[in-house]
Amino acid sequence: MQSHESNRQGVLQAAKVAQYLRTRLNQVVIGQAKTVDAVLTAFLAGGHVLLEGVPGVGKTLLVRALAQTFSGTFKRIQFTPDLMPADVTGHYRFDARAQDFVLRQGPVFTHLLLADEINRAPAKTQAALLEVMQERAVTLDGMTHMLDLPFMVLATQNPIEQEGTYPLPEAQLDRFMFKINMDYPSAADEVRLVKAVVGSQDGDVLQADAPKHVFQAAQIVQLQKWVSRVAVDEALIDYAVRLVAASRQSVSLAVGAGPRASITLVSAARAYALLNERDFVLPDDIKAVCLPTLRHRVVLSTQMEMDGVRIDDVLQDLCQSVAVPRV
Repeated sequence: MQSHESNRQGVLQAAKVAQYLRTRLNQVVIGQAKTVDAVLTAFLAGGHVLLEGVPGVGKTLLVRALAQTFSGTFKRIQFTPDLMPADVTGHYRFDARAQDFVLRQGPVFTHLLLADEINRAPAKTQAALLEVMQERAVTLDGMTHMLDLPFMVLATQNPIEQEGTYPLPEAQLDRFMFKINMDYPSAADEVRLVKAVVGSQDGDVLQADAPKHVFQAAQIVQLQKWVSRVAVDEALIDYAVRLVAASRQSVSLAVGAGPRASITLVSAARAYALLNERDFVLPDDIKAVCLPTLRHRVVLSTQMEMDGVRIDDVLQDLCQSVAVPRV
């Protein structure tokens, strides 16, 4: 009984830290509360995020503000057609002074990596991130280098411009915990945003001021560990599996989601519960993370594409069709 209570107190204490992160990001990234919650959920669960949105909605600002909340490093890669894998991971070069080969670390050696317009680089370069995202490690010339934790890739792509872009490989899409559609802010939020920018010292750029409290990287890793202690009923695990299985049986989808989606649903639901100051998962937590978990793991049928049906519409209908357990 005492062990259960101490675990509950520990999870709730971790939830307070998560609440601070949420408040901080919402103060900086105006009008993107849903996106902030989704990114924080993936961050707490140790996952990566693919952000789709038009330029200027605050993607870079969001990542930079998140990096400022702890003693972490932030790096950005602008993906282009001529970007090479070594430009991402780094390479060994000969140092004449030391008479030895030394590692020149690429930008993946960081805590938060913004892969801007990731679909503008060819598949070979995109594949350089596969091992990094899955193993949190980089292998160069047969030597494996572990990355510092926490580590998160936040990749962006523009949904409008398709010229000069390459589709992301299915294997890489599956490595992203979430695909988040970053929409325009509401009219009221856009007024707040414009006022903040006009009133800033820079005049045309909204900058994230240094936060009052900065956590150590080790504290963030510990926070992520508390997510695994959020209780999840077996009925909810079964519910997550049935949701994913339904995507494979849907006539509206040519390709359904794989088992990784089931694992992600449960892991993300735990993180979402902690973000909302609970030490247990509810069915609504799984529903809340269903769309960002599945939308990049399924493929519409040809007929649905021809009819102009959106993947989100199909997935919402699918979520409604699966019976919710009583827990």
